[in-house]
Amino acid sequence: MNKYFSRFAAIMLAAICYVAARLPALSSSEMADLASRFSFKRNPLPEVSGHTQYKLVRRVHPSLERISAWISSVGAAATVVDLDGDGLPNDLIYIDPRTDLVTVTPVPGTGGRYEPFALDRSFWSHNAYDLSTIAPTGTVAGDFNEDGLIDLMVYFWGRTPVLYLRKPASIRTDNGNPADSLKQTLSAHDFFPSELVDSGERWYSNCATQADLDGDGHVDLLIGNYFQDGARILDAAAAGTEVMQQGKAKALNGGYKHVFLWQKGGGEAVPSVSYQEVKNVFREDVARGWSVAMGAADLDGDLLPEIYFAHDFGPDRLLHNRSTPGHLEFVELEGKRDLTTPKSCVLGHDSFKGMGCDFGDVNGDGLLDIYVSNIATRFGLTESHFLWQSTGALAEMKRGVAPYIQNSEKLGLSRSGFAWDSRLADFDNDGVLEAIQACGFIKGKINRWPELQALGTSNNQIVHNPRFWPSFRPGTDLSGADWNPFFVRDAKGRYHDVAPLLGLNEPMVSRGIAIADVDGDGRLDFVCANQWGPSYFFKNESVQAGAFLGLRLVRENGSPAIGATAVLNLSDERKLVSQVDGGTGHSGKRSPDIHFGLGTAEKLKTVNVQLKWRNTTGVHQGTVDLIPGWHTIYLRTADLFVQSSKLQASR
Repeated sequence: MNKYFSRFAAIMLAAICYVAARLPALSSSEMADLASRFSFKRNPLPEVSGHTQYKLVRRVHPSLERISAWISSVGAAATVVDLDGDGLPNDLIYIDPRTDLVTVTPVPGTGGRYEPFALDRSFWSHNAYDLSTIAPTGTVAGDFNEDGLIDLMVYFWGRTPVLYLRKPASIRTDNGNPADSLKQTLSAHDFFPSELVDSGERWYSNCATQADLDGDGHVDLLIGNYFQDGARILDAAAAGTEVMQQGKAKALNGGYKHVFLWQKGGGEAVPSVSYQEVKNVFREDVARGWSVAMGAADLDGDLLPEIYFAHDFGPDRLLHNRSTPGHLEFVELEGKRDLTTPKSCVLGHDSFKGMGCDFGDVNGDGLLDIYVSNIATRFGLTESHFLWQSTGALAEMKRGVAPYIQNSEKLGLSRSGFAWDSRLADFDNDGVLEAIQACGFIKGKINRWPELQALGTSNNQIVHNPRFWPSFRPGTDLSGADWNPFFVRDAKGRYHDVAPLLGLNEPMVSRGIAIADVDGDGRLDFVCANQWGPSYFFKNESVQAGAFLGLRLVRENGSPAIGATAVLNLSDERKLVSQVDGGTGHSGKRSPDIHFGLGTAEKLKTVNVQLKWRNTTGVHQGTVDLIPGWHTIYLRTADLFVQSSKLQASR
């Protein structure tokens, strides 16, 4: 009798666990109703003429040849920004791994203001670098030398980053054609390339961001690396054996994170800027996590940005910023664990593969939450994406505690696929953030998930040696059929993926997502950068979008006020918060503009906005009442100057 009772109990327990593990489903009509608020038109990205030789895998070190498709899985990237100064973030910088070009182009549909062009590659061989061993992996746009013009930084696998400083109008060339000097246009000649650091080192950078890390009023740079500094990952003629992760859950032998404090800049003659690299900022365990994504945002209200590192094969890290001008100090924060919380769902103790991160206020409490992509492939490595939701106990940070709980399963955001960039944004302006991801790993015809599962259970002592890895050559398929989910929140507070209903479920093997309102109509658009395939711009044509408030927070010279914070006090007692982003995520970089959806309640009302910013004289704050629409606000030392757009929303 006891034997049968035990079997019955086991069956009942399994049934209960199965039911508990299933996500609550909506009816088809309810899903259709959620999806009806959104509509996107897809457009391929423009390409530079004359470059049609595409590759589909990288040449790699001989010891990595058996996993060349794995090694070749990153590099697609996109950044949207106002590069030509027309007041709209309608310029796109994107990387296509098939050509390794860094292309600058108008966003499709925003007018032919200039022809697409590629940034000058000849400088990449400076310091005796071999172009055959280098691949660009991402870009950051910002006013690095503080002359009021937007510059570009390109980071790589195989070398240190290159800065492309925008030339002042007085020294731009007309390239020998007098007629060209009359055109208000952009070309590769408008950017002056220079080294960020003139060391000749080989870095393998997967992410980078900009933020005022020490609170001196100047924007600094942070570079996150993957493979060990000095490796020869893309050198097909090198000898020896390259090193992979030293374990599956706590790999701490990756490339270093490099921190650069701003020193001085100029632009009256040849543009220039100098940074000082600061060594030993982070503990070795933090400094050598395998970086895939990072983000910087002020989480406790002091305008010093905290840093989130998303690590592959090991725990992510959240660092509390306690720096002072000229002196960097960060303290690791760890979450608290209770009896019902798995260790891997405690911030700072996870063992998953952090692939993307973003900040956003998902519940309207005026506090930023953290959205993190991992691998959550059904019948594969079903880990969990993270939604680290703020508890509001910000004072806990001073005691080394991360005041966040893992709520992705509760919210319906824990599962999708092999995800990279993760983004929170309000695409229908109802005041509630949607969540989107870039998904897919390697597209091919041979399913290699059984081999990858075997690797996941192998001995940590051999994982670091690529010769013991399964074969992941071209032809391998690992989550190659994933689509990019588009999560919409229902009235009960759970998110549901409506991508199939929006025609967004075509597999793309995506990496970066860059978001901006490119035409100033108040509806957020996005670019999706894809690996080994064409990339696309998705124009937001949603007809049910509500009112919005858009803020371009800029310094006195007109450059983006990276790190400035805006808080909205709405009539329904909700608070919405956002900050000027300097490059959070994996390889997609959103516009530095701030966008709030207001729904219908605020459509005809003014909105109270609280602003806080930091400059070279310290922290400042101000309050302003604004009508819905776009506004440029100059954040000066003594006051605010508001310049409202003529493109105010009438919908």
